[in-house]
Amino acid sequence: MTHATPGLDMLATAVLILDEHRTIRYINPAAENLFGISAYHAKGRSLSAIIKDRAELERALDAALQEGVSFTEHHMPIESGDHTLTLNLTISPLESDLGALVLEFHSAGGSVKIARDEQAMAQAQTVQMLLKQLAHEIRNPLGGIRGAAQLLEAELNGADLSEYTQVIIQEANRLQGLLDRWLTPAKRPEIRPVNLHEVLERVRSLLLAEFPSLDIQRDYDISVPSIQGDQEQLIQAVLNIARNAAQAADGQGTVRFATRVSRQVTLAMKRWKLAARIDIIDYGPGIPEEMQDKVFFPLVSGRENGTGVGLTLAQSLVQRHEGVIHMVSEPGFTCFSIYLPIK
Repeated sequence: MTHATPGLDMLATAVLILDEHRTIRYINPAAENLFGISAYHAKGRSLSAIIKDRAELERALDAALQEGVSFTEHHMPIESGDHTLTLNLTISPLESDLGALVLEFHSAGGSVKIARDEQAMAQAQTVQMLLKQLAHEIRNPLGGIRGAAQLLEAELNGADLSEYTQVIIQEANRLQGLLDRWLTPAKRPEIRPVNLHEVLERVRSLLLAEFPSLDIQRDYDISVPSIQGDQEQLIQAVLNIARNAAQAADGQGTVRFATRVSRQVTLAMKRWKLAARIDIIDYGPGIPEEMQDKVFFPLVSGRENGTGVGLTLAQSLVQRHEGVIHMVSEPGFTCFSIYLPIK
């Protein structure tokens, strides 16, 4: 059995290494704290020493060995001691030792959640349907108001009153633009191979044109393959999120783009072997806790002049690609992650 590297001791992630007999050969300090057992008492013992009901876990371990690739389970109940922990678990075969496995446990409470329940999906679909119905109901009378204001301005021929008719016309135009953004996702995606790094580079160019002082860092995994999707819609979805990140950084801070491949993930209630993940990270003040469950709702915005439409549209566009968006935020760190299936 290969010895664990010293770097694992420094990780905040709980890590176990098992040999081919499912005996614990290594446990890092984070795992000691999580399971309430010292390395002295854990090493050389069976996994049952820290985890009671292991049926579901054993199935996941077997699957990782059979597939020969990393295997991720989300929201897995783990019985340890007198407590049941709900954890996200990544299992990776150790290439240097046949049958050995590395287990990484992440808290499911504060981490980015990939799996969504049916209620959340139904809620998002209901919101989109209501938005479209509302937009269609408003569009016709709004056009009438704008047309009447233009006719009134032509009839009055008085400079003293034109400023008032201009206010009506300008506000009607602003509301028309808002309605158009609500209805944008109604267009079906034009599916073709899309390089996500090209999408991010396009968004980067657009952001730097709008925020010249912004520092955009790139952390790309070049092994991420192309996906099937509509490039323009994906650019719009990423741009909506990235623009929020830039505004949170006051247009002068740092925004980070990262890409990764995730394995064995659940997206929109469907299981995929591979998914591409785009992380859009800013280091601004964070999203207030009371707003975090509502950020994808329309007309909900944390900014004084925000419309609360950008994230709603981004979520709708990503859902049309069978993907999901999830968010984790705390003061000084916010990460929106877009997961898209690799077919």
